[in-house]
Amino acid sequence: MSTPHQDIGHAAVVIDIAGTRLNADDRRRLKHPLTGGLILFARNWVDRAQLTALTAEIKAIRPDVLICVDHEGGRVQRFRSDGFTHLPAMAVLGELWMRDAMAATNAATAAGYVLGAELRACGVDLSFTPVLDLDHGGSGVIGDRAFHRDARVATLLAKSLMHGLLQAGMANCGKHFPGHGYVKADSHVAVPVDKRSLKAILTDDAKPYEWLSTTLASVMPAHVIYPKVDAMPAGFSERWLKHILRGDLGFQGAIFSDDLTMEGAKVAGSTLDGALAALHAGCDMVLLCNQSLVDGGRAVDALLDGLLAAQGDGRWSPDGDSEARRLDLLPLSPPLPWDELMHQPQYQHALESLP
Repeated sequence: MSTPHQDIGHAAVVIDIAGTRLNADDRRRLKHPLTGGLILFARNWVDRAQLTALTAEIKAIRPDVLICVDHEGGRVQRFRSDGFTHLPAMAVLGELWMRDAMAATNAATAAGYVLGAELRACGVDLSFTPVLDLDHGGSGVIGDRAFHRDARVATLLAKSLMHGLLQAGMANCGKHFPGHGYVKADSHVAVPVDKRSLKAILTDDAKPYEWLSTTLASVMPAHVIYPKVDAMPAGFSERWLKHILRGDLGFQGAIFSDDLTMEGAKVAGSTLDGALAALHAGCDMVLLCNQSLVDGGRAVDALLDGLLAAQGDGRWSPDGDSEARRLDLLPLSPPLPWDELMHQPQYQHALESLP
């Protein structure tokens, strides 16, 4: 018998769903005391009416669940039809910076507002954006998702984008700490290794996290190994998360693991092992993606129940501070409904300001 949600105090797992509406298994998992978030994908999208109904049903079951999506602009944008604006890749803002820096910051704020306001009008709470990785030129998985090669430019454009998200009532998530842009390997299908020194990383790729330590609401670490710092990928490394990100850089927000099923996460062992390693290293929440599609979602249930068992036998202790950081990511204001948003002067001006 599951312990009531309020007795747990730390809803640490972000799950997904298989289809465009909830089934009985989805509803059961949403009620699980350790479910704290739900991530949506393109497969969960038909149109705005369907998405809005889906998010409303999710919130009716668990009002505190954080509804998330990877919706950055460019090639990573889950919802692309039925009125959703096709947002530019972040590299387009970096290119604009080289011609007119101040216009680029204004365009970035416009992009953040349009992105956040459109998602919130459909009931989505958080997009995992902005990408703070630097474009070193060799990474196919990052590439034009990055603002720029220069950490200063990336920082200021990201801050401008986050200002727009804030205007829409949405928090933010900087990724992939301390930087995924230098390595060529894609952590979805490989285990990337960045052999640079800690000093080289902190003075370049990780600089945005230092400069944005008072701005970032949440951070997602990279499934990349930096062997001169730690043998484990950053998302499973207490040194990276507790000592460097929180200790040295002063970050106070929430930390999400990246998807535990990615190849770059498998060095931590089983999915449950990975979740426990990520939580012990300093993650507040762990993501398990695309497993609702496989074998009726058995892996989702195994993780939720496995973590509950780990709590029972002392292998994991819920963290009240982590739960507070999760709840801090929920929007504080009601969203503007879509039809009202379409006629809002601020939104119309933001559309006109996009590159």
